[in-house]
Amino acid sequence: MLAVVLVLLLMFAGRLVQVQVIDGAALAEQARSQRERTYTVHASRGEIVDADGFVLATSVVRYDVVVDQRQVPAYVRYGEDNSTVEGRGASAAAAALAPLLGVSEHELGATLTGTAGYKVIATDVTPEVRQQVMDLGINGLTTEQKTKRVYPGGSTAGSIVGWVNDTDGDGTLQGAAGLESRFDDVLTGTNGSRTVEIGVGGTVIPGAAQTVVAARDGETVHTTLDLDLQQQCQQVIDAKKTETGAEWAAATVVDVKTGEVLALCESDMIDPNAPTGFGKINAVQSPYEPGSTGKILTVAAAMEEGLISPTSDFDVPYHYTTPNGQVFKDHTEHPDERLTVAGILADSSNTGTIQIGSLMSDATRAKYMQAFGWDEPSGVELAGESGGYNLDPDGWDGRTKYASMFGQGVAVDLLQNVNVIATLGNGGVRNQLHLVSGFTDSSGTFTPQTVADPVRVVSPETADQMLLMLESVTSADGATGNRAAIDGYRVAGKTGTAQVANTTDGRLTDSAASFVGVVPADDPQIAVGVIIYRPQHGFFGGTIAAPVFHDIASFALSTLGIPPTGVTEPLYPLTPGGDMSVPGYDG
Repeated sequence: MLAVVLVLLLMFAGRLVQVQVIDGAALAEQARSQRERTYTVHASRGEIVDADGFVLATSVVRYDVVVDQRQVPAYVRYGEDNSTVEGRGASAAAAALAPLLGVSEHELGATLTGTAGYKVIATDVTPEVRQQVMDLGINGLTTEQKTKRVYPGGSTAGSIVGWVNDTDGDGTLQGAAGLESRFDDVLTGTNGSRTVEIGVGGTVIPGAAQTVVAARDGETVHTTLDLDLQQQCQQVIDAKKTETGAEWAAATVVDVKTGEVLALCESDMIDPNAPTGFGKINAVQSPYEPGSTGKILTVAAAMEEGLISPTSDFDVPYHYTTPNGQVFKDHTEHPDERLTVAGILADSSNTGTIQIGSLMSDATRAKYMQAFGWDEPSGVELAGESGGYNLDPDGWDGRTKYASMFGQGVAVDLLQNVNVIATLGNGGVRNQLHLVSGFTDSSGTFTPQTVADPVRVVSPETADQMLLMLESVTSADGATGNRAAIDGYRVAGKTGTAQVANTTDGRLTDSAASFVGVVPADDPQIAVGVIIYRPQHGFFGGTIAAPVFHDIASFALSTLGIPPTGVTEPLYPLTPGGDMSVPGYDG
């Protein structure tokens, strides 16, 4: 027996040596790995803010309330003295939960009853309500933390800001539209982790080693938008769309000196808190024929080439036949007249503009289209913008060759169009338009947005002369843009009315009414562009788009604190005889 005991002791001793000495390290590592748990530390999605730091998009913590039906019967609800039993089971639990969750007590009681296991009884519960729910001590009740994206501005800039989706259903938010999509990688950040050792009952072992990899939160995206101006702009546009029965309408306000987009609004902006549709932004994704606003580019190019001056005069008939036999006419019938270049712009004469454009080759005009930015996206940070359509003269037929001189037969978006007059307002230098000024990372470091270098398009002299001529459009008697005038400010601008094919038989019976302008014309600070597409009531840019410019620009001047015009100067004569009024349609 002693020998047997000794053999057993030797066996145990050998096993002990093997476990503690030979295999000790490996077994200890195996045990540690079995106790070890790694949890994801979720990074917070970055915010999107306006130019003044007002939050347009942010993330908040919310909870789903989950209950195990099988454990609810064990719940006992006590009175305030903790000695009186007020109820038991599902009915008592429903009576306590219903007021906190804002649901029907009877419906909740039915949900809590059963043996199916776990049921979600509430979603999007705030941390405050979640704490009150957990304080009830209801058996089988737990909560699951979620991250929810909220948009305090609602539909104000809603389609611009965009929204997110939980594509994988695991609470990971992914940008689905607007800036949320465009800067998804910047906003998302990088998740971290926390590795701990778990003991009996699932509790963390005190004093055990922990490994923490910190999460890197997403960056804050700083937009250039002025939220007050954006809201007012949207109200004006929505009202005009309703008034005219248009398919859509849009407007933008641009800082002439920097290229910052201060407002980009259009009708029927989507509320990203409850998004519907695809969030199309027509202002950048729906090119249109600019109509007579395109005459600005034609005249500026001819002036820069030294082919005309503001007082050069032309015989302007109602009908004009080109050398290749194409016949064009003005918007309103009139006798033959003699107008200066300034008068041609003020009267928005097609036949006069064709004569000016014909002084240049197609290649020269295309060169200026490219220089003004009509052959490439404006650079604004939104998806889906094109460079425009039919801007290559090699694709022009015999009619488009001339129609393109007054903005027909070619297409650009609102931002590309307004940047022509913004370039003139900036002394002939084109800035890249942009919606984002920069980014702030989790450490508080701000990084400016990268934009292209400014490009000189025309000389300061050409820019100044163009603006002085375009003042006549809003101030001369009988000019087309009188409704854009603003008391106390000099306004330079241009109306546009393009013929658009209707959706039934394709005939050119619909229109795109537009207006672009800068103010104050003597020291331009902002450029404003307006487009009303396929209006059913009203037709001309001067009658329905110019008043929108007036309302939006007036508010912008006030909210931005831009002082009234301080310097006035004589305008160019509209006829060779020095007349300051023009015949034609007053609208």
